[in-house]
Amino acid sequence: MSASPEDTHGSTYARTPRTTPTRYKDRATWEQEAIHAVLDDAFVCHLGFVADGAPVVLPTIFARVGSRLYLHGSTGSRPLRGAADEQGLQVCVTVTHVDALVLTKSAFNHSVNFRSVVAHGTAHQVTDPEELDVALAALVDQVVPGRSGEVRPANPKELAATAVIRLELDEVSAKTRSDGANDDPADADLPHWSGIVPVRTVYGTPEPHDATVPLPAHMHRFPR
Repeated sequence: MSASPEDTHGSTYARTPRTTPTRYKDRATWEQEAIHAVLDDAFVCHLGFVADGAPVVLPTIFARVGSRLYLHGSTGSRPLRGAADEQGLQVCVTVTHVDALVLTKSAFNHSVNFRSVVAHGTAHQVTDPEELDVALAALVDQVVPGRSGEVRPANPKELAATAVIRLELDEVSAKTRSDGANDDPADADLPHWSGIVPVRTVYGTPEPHDATVPLPAHMHRFPR
């Protein structure tokens, strides 16, 4: 949604032990185009890191710009404080879409169809003012494309309370499942229903706070 227009057709990220699954390796890909597509179709990720010796996973909004992820947070949050250090913060960022419930005749074979991305690396806080402007605009546009140009930019007080961390997409892979209900042959004659239930995100009609302001063009993507 907020990606830069770079050509990634045919390009791949390097495989590493952390980005190579131990099960269902055929579902994994390191192709940049496929990975970016999963990321660009989302705006919420889960950020994992270690704080005081214990694992922490937090949901937050993100945006992709080229081969970088920008994650939004408060200047007082733990991951943002950790990423402000010179050495940065070791993180794992995940994005998941659930596309269907997969219901089979046996409990064991139930599953979901999904698209997911897992990225590892060292996150750093964005301090350059120009890069911060790009990141904040991308974060707004990741949620609603074109929105950043239709709102008041953050003022100095708001900027002082906002922090953004950057993660380079160097160690990253995607994994997907898009199969049907794979019943075991031995279960074929069982009288139980099997199949898939598609899962989709559906947006409602925009509800104005100020009815005197007409719906802008970038909001026409939502049903009216």
